[in-house]
Amino acid sequence: MIKIKNIYYMLSYAFQNLQQDKYKNCETEDFDNARDLFAEILIKGISQEVKRGLGKEYILIQSQLSNPKGKFNITESIKNSAIQKKQLVCEYDEFSINSYLNRIIKTTSLLLIKSDISLERKKSLKRLMIYFNEVEELNPFTINWKIQFNKNNQTYKMLIHICWLVIKGLIQSNNNGQFKINDFIDEQRMCRLYEKFILEFYKKEYPNLKVSSSQIKWALDDDNDFMLPTMQSDIMIETKEKVLIIDAKYYEHSTQKQFDTITLHSNNLYQIFTYVKNKVFVESKFRVCCYMLKLMK
Repeated sequence: MIKIKNIYYMLSYAFQNLQQDKYKNCETEDFDNARDLFAEILIKGISQEVKRGLGKEYILIQSQLSNPKGKFNITESIKNSAIQKKQLVCEYDEFSINSYLNRIIKTTSLLLIKSDISLERKKSLKRLMIYFNEVEELNPFTINWKIQFNKNNQTYKMLIHICWLVIKGLIQSNNNGQFKINDFIDEQRMCRLYEKFILEFYKKEYPNLKVSSSQIKWALDDDNDFMLPTMQSDIMIETKEKVLIIDAKYYEHSTQKQFDTITLHSNNLYQIFTYVKNKVFVESKFRVCCYMLKLMK
């Protein structure tokens, strides 16, 4: 079982703003489970957003008005008998804090409040939710995580990723439809975090190297590769003469057992071998080597 403190260290590399002063006590504090760690990060991050003013965006509103504005919806006005009341159904944009990002944060915070976190953190989250009174909740299982970040909402990026880890990695639904939050992130989400941690670690600690998660081209006689899967490396480190391809894995067991024979995971070996051979063929100027990093639960 991975230590909660190690999750924080991986997050601090994956998201550099976790190394700011306001998050420093997270490094020295002991957390019993991942829920408390994520709740503490959200508390500090949300507090900062409240101080600078919660992000707003234009929301399309449809309302029945006596003083019409915006775009008139005649069909809905007739259907709702609004005209008889000397009103019109109007559609207009309103600059509101009821943005999708704020709705994700509120939904996640309320789920954490209902979970088994420390009483002090529950109180802190409840106090912060006062500023979200005008923000609507979302169904946690239908949230669209394909979010475009820009200079106006960049400060939300780390908070939204924490929400993603909580909802996608920690939450399960019981048979009666109620939510349950686990102690630890599931294997799939932990693997994604592990990959990002290694990538950002090399970027920060070795600025003289070219570090990326580049795609690898197939070594073909023509460009007819439309049916072939994309070869997306986890981490690729390049110098003028060498390329190191790192494949990050997170497993409960580092080996597999079949018919009383213990072997390495064959799919992983085939994958990294394919990466290396195609990289060598396509760009023969490089000396390519590979490495597989495994994080054990």
